[in-house]
Order: sequence, then structure tokens, then C-alpha cells
Amino acid sequence: MKPLGTVQDLQISFSSQRMPAPIRLRELIRTIRTARTQAEEREMIQKECAAIRSSFREEDNTYRCRNVAKLLYMHMLGYPAHFGQLECLKLIASQKFTDKRIGYLGAMLLLDERQDVHLLMTNCIKNDLNHSTQYVQGLALCTLGCMGSSEMCRDLAGEVEKLLKTSNSYLRKKAALCAVHVIRKVPELMEMFLPATKNLLNEKNHGVLHTSVVLLTEMCERSPDMLAHFRKLVPQLVRILKNLIMSGYSPEHDVSGISDPFLQVRILRLLRILGRNDDDSSEAMNDILAQVATNTETSKNVGNAILYETVLTIMDIKSESGLRVLAINILGRFLLNNDKNIRYVALTSLLKTVQTDHNAVQRHRSTIVDCLKDLDVSIKRYAPSKRWHIDTIMRVLTTAGSYVRDDAVPNLIQLITNSVEMHAYTVQRLYKAILGDYSQQPLVQVASWCIGEYGDLLVSGQCEEEEPIQVTEDEVLDILESVLISNMSASVTRGYALTAIMKLSTRFTCTVNRIKKVVSIYGSSIDVELQQRAVEYNALFKKYDHMRPALLERMPVMEKIITNGPTEIVQTNGETEPAVLETKPPPSGLQPASQANDLLDLLGGTDITPVIPTAPTSKPASAGGELLDLLGDLNLTGSPVSAPASQIAQSPFLLDGLLSQPLFNDIAAGIPSITAYNKNGLKIDFTFERSNTNPSITVITIQASNSTELDMTDFVFQAAVPKTFQLQLLSPSSSVIPAFNSGTITQVIKVLNPQKQQLRMRIKLTYNHKGSAMQDLAEVNNFPPQSWQ
Repeated sequence: MKPLGTVQDLQISFSSQRMPAPIRLRELIRTIRTARTQAEEREMIQKECAAIRSSFREEDNTYRCRNVAKLLYMHMLGYPAHFGQLECLKLIASQKFTDKRIGYLGAMLLLDERQDVHLLMTNCIKNDLNHSTQYVQGLALCTLGCMGSSEMCRDLAGEVEKLLKTSNSYLRKKAALCAVHVIRKVPELMEMFLPATKNLLNEKNHGVLHTSVVLLTEMCERSPDMLAHFRKLVPQLVRILKNLIMSGYSPEHDVSGISDPFLQVRILRLLRILGRNDDDSSEAMNDILAQVATNTETSKNVGNAILYETVLTIMDIKSESGLRVLAINILGRFLLNNDKNIRYVALTSLLKTVQTDHNAVQRHRSTIVDCLKDLDVSIKRYAPSKRWHIDTIMRVLTTAGSYVRDDAVPNLIQLITNSVEMHAYTVQRLYKAILGDYSQQPLVQVASWCIGEYGDLLVSGQCEEEEPIQVTEDEVLDILESVLISNMSASVTRGYALTAIMKLSTRFTCTVNRIKKVVSIYGSSIDVELQQRAVEYNALFKKYDHMRPALLERMPVMEKIITNGPTEIVQTNGETEPAVLETKPPPSGLQPASQANDLLDLLGGTDITPVIPTAPTSKPASAGGELLDLLGDLNLTGSPVSAPASQIAQSPFLLDGLLSQPLFNDIAAGIPSITAYNKNGLKIDFTFERSNTNPSITVITIQASNSTELDMTDFVFQAAVPKTFQLQLLSPSSSVIPAFNSGTITQVIKVLNPQKQQLRMRIKLTYNHKGSAMQDLAEVNNFPPQSWQ
């Protein structure tokens, strides 16, 4: 009869019967790659995470390494893996190298100094730094250099300093990088590493040399005393650099025919720091810089990188005049390169040197002017600052008048909008520029747009760049009314001025009645466009006054779209061609909202279509693209939840789409409203109507009221519906719900229901009340009544 064995054997046998062997990392990767949808991938990850958690609870040491490796892969995909932190510490404490390797890797990925768990590693790292195997010591050095906190660095700096003095080049290079991290965390420990740096540059190993130069650079940048101390190393650095450029072919370090360009770049950067504001050090490196500038091959990008660092070093130290001319000539050659990145860095470098070496830069004037013809906006711009850019274009508009290109106005408006810190300065400059002179129509158009957007900044005098001017609300309106009645004003300019006056109705407080009178006067203008705008603005004042603040709020940062045949090129903040969008005809009904929404996981389940609501601080989606065209004639992208493209194309004015939609009709008789939410003084009612243009679209108007004694602020309503529906949230009338039921917030929801099913909706409410942030979830089922579907 076979013996039963020990109790431990029985426990292992019992454990193996309960827990089957987990799949390998390779199998997990292969399985995840077969997922056809994000939901299917998420389901696979959740299933595997559950199995890994069970294995961790069973204290399964056999497969802990495999499970942590899979967890790290899931972490790389963006899924939460924090529950594996303690398992990483257990692997680090293991005696197996394979366990330690995965454990340290997991610690570097899953832990940082903000979590107290990392302090438990200090003793393990200290033991491994003194381990007999260099590879275990290397793991500990890498981990400490990656995520060591200031406390860990103080405790382990002594061990790092010992390894920095060792003769093992594998450990010295890792110890040097770890010392850089220690110095960044605890600068006062810099003195500890000073003795160990004496012999670092005598090392023949390029890895040790590279990391040593990084360490010396860090010390020189952080301490003036260290900078003065290491200036005596300039001759030694020059000798190393000379050996690199004069040495023959070395397959171990050769990159495109150049010997170790990474080390050369690091040495050049260190020489730049050592030679700055020091005559002796600069003189000692003049010859080697000239050799590098003349002997480096420029046919490959590697050589251009070295030349660029050489130019920066020459310009930053007290170099000879002939050497500076050589550096500028190198930049001039860069301007002729076909690579746009090289031309860009050349222009940027010349911009820094034009004040000190004007004559040398002047020789390349024709080449610089040719760069203005480049299609790349980042090269063509060539502006040192946004203020310089704005001032220059304003001077062009003032001088050239109506002879500028048609896109000059929208381009300047986009630049001003994206330069948030320059708004007060720009509106003040433009206001003064058009005082009494309306002959330069493009300038007047930009000024009118900016006064309408930032008139409140003009009146408040919040300009720090120059002395603010004292202007009243009536004086600002006088200027805009003068533009309206001026014989020199074109129809487009009058449209800008009338829109600016309308926008000031939400920025000014004392002149709203005057603005209403001006708008009403132009409701009978013979100019059809001006008349239509005035009629729409009058409708805003009379019927939709609750929507006026949201519709006329300040424009957000703009993205410019350039139509190029069948594609649209999106430009943001001067960058060119970051994305090309296909312009396909939109599907019938409503556009589906973005699928990337946290509401999906928050509300639970995978069968809902999330929607991103348009908060009052973003673009007013209720007006769609009509508002964008009206407020500056710009071709811009809409907000995340915008009106369908077909509707935008058909309605060039602000309220064309609004007045024709059933959204603003009276609520259809006989359709009962429901209370969707009533808790903590917050009540939300739903009223319903059917779209006249598409019977499959249900229009829901929510009304939020507050019965408490204090206002509810920052109110945001979010909703999600099943995938068989499509949902669109329009902009709310406000973000503040008044107390004592003295007012309501209204918001419109459009739901496409092609299958005529009863609706199921999950809602999320967030707001601030009595100094606290409130959040709640609710579900509304089986509405509207089946008889109305």
C-alpha cells in the first residue's frame, strides 16, 4: 500500500485539485488579440483578473510570477492592476531571479512614492544591493533609480555610492544613473558622490562614460560649487570627444558611420554648461568644437543631431567670433534641408542669435524669406511669442487695409482666441486702433469680434502688459454703433458689429436696454443679412431669454479646418496636419455620441450608449454650427455633442434651425409629464413631444427645480440609454438652480427610437450644494406611455 505522504503534500495536492494551472502570458495575449470589440476584450480581462485574484487569495506561490506578469500586461493595456502591488513585494522577497525580475518590474510599473506600500521594499532593495549576483544588484539599482522616494534614497544612498566605486562596469553605469535619481530627490546628498566621480571619466566602457557624463551634468546644473569644481575636467572631456571623432570604425558603437553619437551629444551638453560665462573653459574647447563642426557627416540625421548640439554649445559659451559665424552657417545649411524638423530647429536657433550676431544671420536672409513659402505653418510662422505674432498681424492689417488675404481675419481671430493670457491686451490694442478710423475693414472686423468677446475685460481695465485705459460701457457701444452707421462699413463688417453688440448683452450689466433698442432698430434694415440677424436676436430677448447666456458665452479654444478636396485637415494652435478626417455624409437621424465615456462603466452594464453632455462652459451645442458661422465666419469644428451636419449646412444663421424645430413648439396636448427624480430638494420633470421632421425622434425637455433654501450650483445632467436608441443632449439654460423653487433649469434631450420601444434611461446628477459636492444616480423606465409611441 502506497503511503499517503506528509500533510504538506496533501495540502499541495488539494490545492492543485481546486485551482487549475492558469494560462500563460503568451496565451493571454493571443486570446485578447482575438477580441473583436472593446466590450469583448473587457470581458476577457475581467474574467482573467477574477482568476488571478482567486490565485492570490489561495497564496499560490507556484504561479505567482506568471500571474503578476499577466497583470502587468493588462496594466499596459490601461486596465486597473493595483491589487497586484503586494504580490510584487512577495516576488521581490523571493530567492529566485525570475521572481525578482518580475517583482521589480511590477514595482516600477505599479508603485510610486505616493503610496506607502513602496516603503516596505526598502529592506529588500538594501539586501539585493549587497547581493552576490550582479544581475540582482542591477535590478535593485534600476528600481531605486526609477521610483525611489526621498526616504528610500536617504536610506540607500550609501549602498549606491559603494557600487559607484566598484570595478564592475555593468554595476557602475547603473549606479551612476541611480545616483542621478538620488540627487534629484535629495540634493543635499550630492557631496556623498563627489569622491566617486574622480575616476569615472577614466573608464573605457562607453556605457559607464555615458552615465558618468549624465551624473556630472546633473551635479553641475544643481550646484554652482560643483560647476566650479568640475571645470577642471574640461581638458579630459575634450580628449574623450576628440578620440570619438578621430577613432576608426567600431561596430559596437557605430551609428550610421558616426562613433557613439549619443555619448558625443552628452559631452557637448556638459561642455556647454561648463563653458558658460567662463573664458578659460571656453578657450579650451574652441578647437574641438571647430573640429566637430567641420568633420561631422551631414548626410544622415545622426550627424545633424551632433551638429545641432555643437551649434548650441558654440552660441552659449564665450566662443571666438569666427566659430560663431561657422555655427550660423551650419544653421543656414539646415534651412536648405528637406526635413521640416531640421528647418524648424534652425529657425528657432537663428531667432535666439539674431540679436547678438545680426550680421552673420543677415547673410541667410533670402533663405529665411523662402521659408515663408513653406506649406508647414509651424515653419512659416516664425514668431518668437504670441504677443509679437498678434502685434505684427495687427500692423499688417493697419497698413495693408483691404489688400490682405481673405483668411487673415479668421486666422487672427483664432490666434487671439487661443492666446488666453493676451485677451485683455489684445482687446485694448484693437479698441484704440479703430477709434475714429473705420477705413481698414479687416481690422475693424477683428476689433468688433474681440470687443464682443472680451468687452468686459476692456471695461474692467484688467491689462497687465501695458497701461490700462478707462472705458465705460456706453463708450464701447458708441464705437460699435458708429461702425454700424459708417458709410465705409461693408455688410460683413456691420454683421460683426451687430453680433458684438448682442454678445455684450451678457457681458455688460448697465446697458442691456440700450442693446435691445439697437437690435430692434435693425430688425427692419434693408440689408437682408443684418435684418435676419436682428430678428433672431430679438427672438432671443423675447422668447428664449433663458438661453441667451449659454448661446452668447465666450468662445472656447478653436480648431481650424481647412477643406482640401474630399478631406478636411484639422489645425490646432498653429500645428499643421495633425489629423485628416474623412467627410462622409452623415447618417439619417441623430449622430451617435462618442463611445469613449466614463459614464459607461459608472452606470454599469455594457448595453447602453453613453452620451457626453454639453456643459454651460463649453460651446453652445443648442445652436449647432450656425452660431459658429455667425460669431466670426470661421470654419470650425463643433462641440462634442453638436447638431447634425446636414442641419448645420442648411441653416447659416443663428436661429434658423431653432425656430424651425419642434423643440420650441408648445408641448403637445395630452402627453403627460413624469417626475424622473425627486430627492434632497432636487426635482426633475420630463415633458415630451414628437419631432415634426422625424416621427422616430422623441424630444424630451427636462426641468430641474430646487426647493431648498440655498442655490444648487455647477449642475450637470448626464444620461445613457440602451444601444437600440440614440441620444443627444443639448446645452442647459444655466448651471445654477435657484432656491425656493424661484426658477428652473431647462435642458433638451433628443432620442432616436426607430423601433418604437419604451425608453429606459440611466441618469447621473452632479452639483454643489451647501459647500459640498453632490452626486447621485437614478434610472427612469418605461416612458413615455406606450400609447404615444
